[in-house]
Amino acid sequence: MARKRRGKPINGWIAIDKPYALTSTAVVAAVRRLTGAAKVGHGGTLDPLATGVLPIALGEATKTVAYVMDGAKTYRWAVAWGENRSTDDAEGEVVATSDRRPTASEIEAALPAFTGEIEQVPPAFSAIKIEGRRAYDLARAEQPVELKPRLIRIDRFRLLSATEEQAEFEVECGKGAYIRSLARDLAAKLGTCGYVCALRRTRCGPFDETCTISLDMLQEFGHSAASANLVLPVETALDDIPALALTEDEARRLQSGQPVSILRLAARSPLPSITAGATVRAMAEGRMVALARIEGGEIRPIRVLNL
Repeated sequence: MARKRRGKPINGWIAIDKPYALTSTAVVAAVRRLTGAAKVGHGGTLDPLATGVLPIALGEATKTVAYVMDGAKTYRWAVAWGENRSTDDAEGEVVATSDRRPTASEIEAALPAFTGEIEQVPPAFSAIKIEGRRAYDLARAEQPVELKPRLIRIDRFRLLSATEEQAEFEVECGKGAYIRSLARDLAAKLGTCGYVCALRRTRCGPFDETCTISLDMLQEFGHSAASANLVLPVETALDDIPALALTEDEARRLQSGQPVSILRLAARSPLPSITAGATVRAMAEGRMVALARIEGGEIRPIRVLNL
């Protein structure tokens, strides 16, 4: 017999403004402790030295985490010139130095090379697995770390300010982009060394700074967080996915793993423009019942939600 999960059945999202020096895993543990939720996960890791938007999924929302992690992200960050660090941020040891300091105009001229789809080698201190082991574990053990370049997307790369010793930027990017690698590679292109000295995520998928709360605020409300409207609906993570209205009978059919005919829905009311293979939110009586895909004129369940 399966062991029953301990904790409260809370479903939804809490967007935490992650504080400096705390790991994402520690934030998840704090949210679990403060809310008493049975199931908790996060929608995109932040480095310990980073702050900002960290979406935390509770209960059935954990089934939608991938959609947040795949979403666009915005970072505001600063690079300190003159040193390369082993971790590409302030936490690491100095491994190289340079006396060169780029000017604002030189920095501006270099940014287009890092916009659009580019190849990027992730930092050695990252959670990427190499033959079953995390890269950061190998790096900490002073073992060689060889990571292959990855294709990432930088939608916007803007210089906010520049002094002789550092520069501040805002970057909008897609999944898998490492700001630490961006700082390292930009410094190399400018003929100098550099590392991330400040990093804040201001947006992660549909979540931005306007909907975040601090861990102190969550502690104040504790187990009453859901009733205090601090928990956002599960579908918050899926705002850009079209919704289809189902009857209760159709919802039960979908939740049992059976498909529902598109023609049946179309005969009842006009449908939004949806192409074959598209993902949709199946809704019934105002609640989400499943993430589904359009295939062969039918709606087929991908992930069933029990709300």
